[in-house]
Amino acid sequence: MKNSYLNLIGLAYRARKCSLGEELIIKDIQNQRAKLVLLASDIGPQTKKKLMDKCNFYNVPVVIVDDREALSNAIGKSQRVAVGILDAGFATKIRSLLGN
Repeated sequence: MKNSYLNLIGLAYRARKCSLGEELIIKDIQNQRAKLVLLASDIGPQTKKKLMDKCNFYNVPVVIVDDREALSNAIGKSQRVAVGILDAGFATKIRSLLGN
């Protein structure tokens, strides 16, 4: 069950339905393109606060998931602590797999 949501994140990334990087994710949240934001459990406190505040203000769901290594491996990039999901279908399915 745990790997299924990571596989779905990888699929969303390959379908170009993800945004990576703090600034790009914030821009997608503000433009209301982001449907879900996934944060690694070992994200830094300042980055976590900034992304959580933006998500709360713009009513974008945010979920704390595994550590940065698992999240990075899912998308094939190194040292990623946050992923924005831009597609409503992917966001709904990932949330259902995570139990949120």
